[in-house]
Amino acid sequence: MDVRIEESWKKHLAGEFEKDYFEKLTAFVREEYRGNTPIYPPAKLIFNAFDHCPFDKVKVVILGQDPYHGEGQANGLCFSVNKGVAFPPSLMNIFKEVASDTGVPIPSDGDLTRWSDQGVLLLNATLTVRAASAGSHQKRGWEQFTDAVIATLAEKRENIVFILWGSYAQKKGAFIDRTRHLVLSSPHPSPLSAYQGFFGNHHFTLTNDYLKLHSKEPINW
Repeated sequence: MDVRIEESWKKHLAGEFEKDYFEKLTAFVREEYRGNTPIYPPAKLIFNAFDHCPFDKVKVVILGQDPYHGEGQANGLCFSVNKGVAFPPSLMNIFKEVASDTGVPIPSDGDLTRWSDQGVLLLNATLTVRAASAGSHQKRGWEQFTDAVIATLAEKRENIVFILWGSYAQKKGAFIDRTRHLVLSSPHPSPLSAYQGFFGNHHFTLTNDYLKLHSKEPINW
């Protein structure tokens, strides 16, 4: 099956694109985009996280769950919103932790493409969603695909930082070999749990310390 995704990912994930589950997923997603209810992100941005962060350039993986389901928010990168869109609460809390951890001030926009372009794979577990309907594209095959993404990175690369916020992400990343990669876990940045250990987790400086230790350029958060 021909999938429009960055070439290095196309090569490493070729086996997934031929599997039955992916064919069914593709048929479902195409049908959804043809329907009357808006689907997010825009179809051309479904694989945006991969397009900005080729396989061999990945230094950090941040794992989200679902794209934002409000109009104009989702841009294919987890936690990220388009320029000019108000910061969702979780993103605001991420920026607060970046500021307190690294001293980098809260930015004027929530577009995290600047992180992606430095090697941060901003990966949602589910890559599409129906407008105003959180979780509406879960259990259709996306989770199997994104499990394969994580497994391929964990197996074929060394010294990646995997950032797992909240129990969902932690379960999804449970199999990652901690002797080959750094896995950072904490509660989720959502308002419900941010004060239970997300604030003060120092994940941004810990990430950069690890990257420097392995002779990699740190991320400019």
